[in-house]
Amino acid sequence: MNIDIIFKIAGVGILAAVINNILEKSDKKEVATFVTLASLIVVLMMVIDMISGLFESLKSIFSLT
Repeated sequence: MNIDIIFKIAGVGILAAVINNILEKSDKKEVATFVTLASLIVVLMMVIDMISGLFESLKSIFSLT
């Protein structure tokens, strides 16, 4: 497993937390919620990409295709 993906996920989380705090302090809670949801979607897309790579590896190992 590559450690870079962990740093990328942590970076997205830290960036989202900082932006979220700044927006909540300036009374823009709706936008802060959208930023949180957008960062969650970005991280989920990264994880889905990793899972699809895992399934491709499993298919090639067991010669399913």
